[in-house]
Amino acid sequence: MIQPQIQFRRDRPEPTRLSILTPFYKETPVALLEALGRDRAMRTGRVDVILIDDGSGQPALTGSVISCLEAQPYPATLITLSENAGRAAGRNRLMAASRSRYFLFLDSDMLPDSPDFIQTWLDVMDQECPPVAFGGISLEQASHDQAVALHRAMASHSDTVKAEVRRLSPEKYVFTSNLLVRHDILAEEAFDPAFTGWGWEDVEWSMRVSRRWDIVHVDNPATHLGLDSAEVLAAKYEQSVTNFARVVAAHRDIVSAYPGYKAARLLKMAPFRQLWRPMLKAVALTSSLPVRLRALSMRLYRAALYAEAV
Repeated sequence: MIQPQIQFRRDRPEPTRLSILTPFYKETPVALLEALGRDRAMRTGRVDVILIDDGSGQPALTGSVISCLEAQPYPATLITLSENAGRAAGRNRLMAASRSRYFLFLDSDMLPDSPDFIQTWLDVMDQECPPVAFGGISLEQASHDQAVALHRAMASHSDTVKAEVRRLSPEKYVFTSNLLVRHDILAEEAFDPAFTGWGWEDVEWSMRVSRRWDIVHVDNPATHLGLDSAEVLAAKYEQSVTNFARVVAAHRDIVSAYPGYKAARLLKMAPFRQLWRPMLKAVALTSSLPVRLRALSMRLYRAALYAEAV
């Protein structure tokens, strides 16, 4: 059994109103923690931060996170796991460590776009009391380096969507990178720990939740700093096929309306897929080609991978 260890804790006597829950694995959350320390709402004691290191096994990383937390004005807890438990299981452990009425899932590679980011979430809690609310993702502070140009282009096309558009398919645009959830919702619908590796565990959870509760979308974005190289992005898509198959098996009625599913169905009927699929990947990885062409090729490559699951 994977044993959690508390490496740092600074509590306040009574439960906070909101717990920010942040998992990380071999990547430092220090920039996020420092940004939260500059947020005025974090100085009131009403919000705490709970982090889980999902088996990084890097004492230097643990030490740097502890040093950062010691300098911050807010209550915080750092938990480490001896082995990697996976994204879904890690988030379930984070929830178990909180006593707040609301959770804000905020990934370690995110950075709030507004100095009033947390206060905006507190206002949403007070005014709307939503079961679930997603604040949105931006690339406002993300790198413009050529090495991540493909990921930037793809994320700009599909992830950085305003609330008015997200409301048209509320369950589709839910990512645990900037997600507010009332604790009783997660008590009834936890993340499925059978999802391992990268991708789809948050969308599958939102599909289950959407059948019982409303999902609210607001414009309170945070920047996704963790843009990947084309090679890393392709590898993530490759390892996400099994997770996508789990989503299709459980929620075909919902996912069948998505353009990606429809593209996968069409490509499933195309002959010689094992021959031309690597060509799509090769085009996507060729940095000298136009980014728009590479992004189209990567989307088609992903759909060709997912054709195995539909």
